[in-house]
Amino acid sequence: MLTKEDKMTSKDLSIFNSLRPFSIGFDDMFDQFENMLGNGGMSMQSNYPPYNIRKTGKDKYSIEVALAGFTKKDVEVEFEDNMLTVRTKQTDKSDNKDQDGEILHKGISQRQFARSFTIADDVKVNGAELKDGLLTIACERVIPDYKKKKLIEIK
Repeated sequence: MLTKEDKMTSKDLSIFNSLRPFSIGFDDMFDQFENMLGNGGMSMQSNYPPYNIRKTGKDKYSIEVALAGFTKKDVEVEFEDNMLTVRTKQTDKSDNKDQDGEILHKGISQRQFARSFTIADDVKVNGAELKDGLLTIACERVIPDYKKKKLIEIK
């Protein structure tokens, strides 16, 4: 029996598939949507850590990830094949000491996580900054000349 989420996923996939005959060169985009919706990838991803996606200008965006208790050396940001991934680095948990002394009780969680975002072909990642527990990743849409509006001369 299909759940409500499964029905929505099937409906969404049928909409994308119905658009295929009317588009040229969008196969990669449709395949990405099918991967995100079809294999349950979006429903399987946990909601930790929380994040915002913000439009900061005409063609500028930022992804804000709440990472209280983490430092720059605890987290890595990777961009490969249109996939931006924020994850924790593997750490040695055998040592319970830091620069402030030995930890007797650990109540602030620093659990392992990986959060991925699909980035469009014409968006570049400009950098990342971790400040006051908030990781901000700056992105910018760069429209290539061949996608800009131009008038075609009629001969």
